[in-house]
Parts: sequence; C-alpha cells; structure tokens
Amino acid sequence: MEDKRPGDSRGTRLNALDTKTPSFPATMRRMNQAQVPPILAAIDMGSNSFRLEIAHLQHGQYRRQDYLKETVRLGAGLDAQSMLTDEASERGLACLRRFAARLEGVPTRQVRAVATQTLREARNRNAFLERAQDVLGYPIEVISGREEARLIYAGVCRLQASEDPRLVIDIGGRSTEMILGRGTQPLKAESFQVGSVSLSMRFFPEGRFTAEAFRAAQVAAGAELEEALTEFARHTAQPRWRAALGSSGTVGAVAQILAANQLSDGSITLDGLRWCIQQCLEAGHVDQLKLAGLKEDRRAVVAGGLCILYTLLTHFDIDRLVPAKGALRQGVIFDLAARLDPALLGTGRDMREQSVAELQRRFAVDRAQAQRVQSVALKLHQQLLPKADEEQRRELGWAAALHEIGMMVSHHDFHRHSAYLLSHVDAPGFSQSQLRRLGDLALGQRGGLRKLDDQLRDESLTWQLLALRLAAIKCHARGQVDASAMHLSRQGLQVTIRMAKGWSDAHPRAHYLLREEQEAWAKLGRVQLELIG
Repeated sequence: MEDKRPGDSRGTRLNALDTKTPSFPATMRRMNQAQVPPILAAIDMGSNSFRLEIAHLQHGQYRRQDYLKETVRLGAGLDAQSMLTDEASERGLACLRRFAARLEGVPTRQVRAVATQTLREARNRNAFLERAQDVLGYPIEVISGREEARLIYAGVCRLQASEDPRLVIDIGGRSTEMILGRGTQPLKAESFQVGSVSLSMRFFPEGRFTAEAFRAAQVAAGAELEEALTEFARHTAQPRWRAALGSSGTVGAVAQILAANQLSDGSITLDGLRWCIQQCLEAGHVDQLKLAGLKEDRRAVVAGGLCILYTLLTHFDIDRLVPAKGALRQGVIFDLAARLDPALLGTGRDMREQSVAELQRRFAVDRAQAQRVQSVALKLHQQLLPKADEEQRRELGWAAALHEIGMMVSHHDFHRHSAYLLSHVDAPGFSQSQLRRLGDLALGQRGGLRKLDDQLRDESLTWQLLALRLAAIKCHARGQVDASAMHLSRQGLQVTIRMAKGWSDAHPRAHYLLREEQEAWAKLGRVQLELIG
C-alpha cells in the first residue's frame, strides 16, 4: 500500500470556491455539460525533481489517478556560465521519455507541462526545450517566478480551503516562492532566487557539514529574502496572515524527518530545525547522516533546505509551518481546467483574458482601435486557416488587443516597445514562452520581416502575423471599418487579397500600404501576395 505523503491530495473534497460565486458542484455540472475531458495531466519540471500528476475533476472532487516523480537534479546541471550540461539534459530527457509513455494517447489540450527556475536561468534552454518537446510529445512552457507562485497558491487554496489570510511558502531547487492570500485570491506573490539545490551546491559542495557553512548559508538566504520582509511580515498588531503553509518537496521532506523522529506531528518549528541542523553537524558529512524519515533523493540537498527554512521562520516570525496539501502541479491542473471551462473558477473567463484587460488599462491602450484590429485580424485568420487551433486564434486576439501598448513609451517605433514589454512583463496565466510569441507578433506588426526570419519558419506564426499586419493596415485610419471589404484566399503559400469594388479608389492610402505589404513578403521569399481590386 502506498503511504500518504505530505501534500497527497487523493480524493480531497473541494469546497465552494467563493461565497459570491456558484458552488463548485454547480460549476462542475456546467463543465461536464461542456464535455471537458475527465482526465487532466500536469508536468512540473522542477530544479530538483520532475513530477507528473494525472487527475480527475468530477462531482466536486479532485481525485488523483496517477503520480510519478523522479529526482532529475536539473538545477545541479547548470555550470558557471548558466549553461545546462549534457549530463543534466540527458537525465531530464530520460525522465520525459518515461512520462511520455505514461501519457500516450492523452490529447494535447488535456496536458500542460511547465518548467521553472533552472530553465528560466539556462542560457541554452531553447536547445534543450526543442529536444524535450520532441521526446515528451507535448508543448513545454517556461513560466515566470510570479506565475509559478500564483499556480502554487491555486493548488494549495483549492485543496486546503480556508477564508483565513494565509502565507504559503514553496522551497524549490533553485527558487523560493512566497504568496499571501485569502480564500482563492492571491494578494501578493513573489519568487526569490534561492533554493535547496543551489544553496547546498554553494555552501556544502563536498557534503561536509560545518557550523560556519550553516551560518554562511543562512546569511546568503537572508540576503535574498530580505526584500520580502516588508510585504510578507506577519505584523503582530494587525496580522497579515494567521497560518503559514509549506508546499512541495523541501517542506515535505523536513516534515517527514520531524514526524519520523517523533519531534512533531509534521509541523516545522525552530526547535525542530535546530535539532535537524545539530544532527547534520554531529554527522559531519552527508554520507554519515543517519536520520529516520530522510529519503535518499533528499540527502544531497537537505542542508540547503534546512538553512532556507530556518531563515524563513526566524525572519518572518513563523512559529509553525504546516505542510500543505496542494502544490504547483495541482495548481497547473486547476488552471488547465479553467482554460477549458473558465466558469469553473467563477470568473467567467480565462485568467489570461483578465491579464490582457489589465495590461490594456495599465498602458492606456486605445481599446476601440485594439478591438477593431482584433476583430478584423481574427476574421482574416479564419479565412487563411479555417481549421486553426483555438489557442492560435486566442494568441492572435491577445496580440491584437495589446499590439499598441508600446505607445505608452513612445510613438516612434512603438512596435519595438510593444514587443519588449510583452516579452518581459509578468502577466498572470501566461507562460514566458507564450509572452515571447505575443512579443514576436507585436514586433512583426509593421516594417520589414527579416527581423523575424527564424521565427517565421513556424507556419502558424506566419499566418497569425499576416492577419495582424493586414488588419493593422485595414484599420490604419483609426475609424469604423467594413471588414467585408477585404477577403483572403490561400493555396499553399500563395495568398490572394480581394478588395471590394471601388475600395482601392476610395482608400488610396490603405491601398498604398497594401502594395508595400506585398513587397515586404516578397523580400522574405516565403509567402506570395496577390492584390485584386
């Protein structure tokens, strides 16, 4: 019989998400009516371990169907130049092959794979991701630290429901996430570049345990986490949070040690951490460390994890850190379910739609113009690619909605500013990979196409970009447009643009821009445009 681990959520009952929204069973009935697939899978490509979670969301319950975990230590494979070594890459690819075998036959829309801090840092991540996606058979998204924190909270808050304000902490291999939240709403979410793998490699590289190394590691962790003191401190006069929960591997590993040695019920306290550190010092070396409850895959990184935990508890006045039921992988599954049926979370729309609306507000986008361009672009894209994947259409819609956010910086070369902002902004719901794609579309909305020569080898991006560029030309006058005045037909890479009779004479400037567009694509040498009318 498999033992129950801290964070195991099999059969965990889901409560109503919010007192102001319909009950979860009610939204789940709508989900079933919409024929949302019963099986959803999440892959968490962490710095220490890769995890695969397969679950059902039915009848108000989250039920785990399968859970696979492998210690890959991808984060230990980053060299001094932040390049992922061949050995680490091969460990990761071997694990993904095994995950792919387990997922065989599961449709792409039911699977979401996310990568965290190590691949945020790795300079050669694109080369690794290209191989990894081929091996896995599904897209892999690199998510930002704040997005990782949001998804962690999504997993915790729905598997351990409470309306009390809470602090959630997740110590990973190369990063630590901290989230303040109430109910299902994360109020503050941040990620800090310190983790159990990176700290252990730096201060305990040969496995030796000394008091000096523990003190130095705690100082280094404190220096990284110090900037969080103002935002995440409890403040005893008016507490910002009433309970502290710890998610994922490091907290679970230390909780198991404390429980196995009958020092606590699994809750982590300063006394418990001091005892663990003392055991390390008495052992003197990781190979001599004999601790009940310490699993072999955690041995090499336990010291770094203890230092981060000790720093967190002392700096943030945490008297008791309780292992949480949820983690990143469950948050990914809930987020995936919400994408398939946004009503599931009671918001009525995908989190990414909310982020786009917030970015439009923050950067004072001309929403009327954005709506015109979006409407025309989607119609043209439908003509170019009638059977396009729904996610491609949504990406085009978001790119059109945000194509002018760079105007807030400068009208001159605003498309370049738009591209930079979209490629680097934190936008809840979006992965870094998808934001870069939106940035590519924003960059290519005008001007020459050679700047996107490599990206346009992806044919789906080519048709998204052509639709966006033509829509921007059609709406160039920033007034009402007749979308039916332009119609596209395509045979392979040849596209015919038919204009309504008399349109070119009535809109000579737009017709001039279309001629320039024809020349731009001709210079690229891939798509041929023919103008008629």
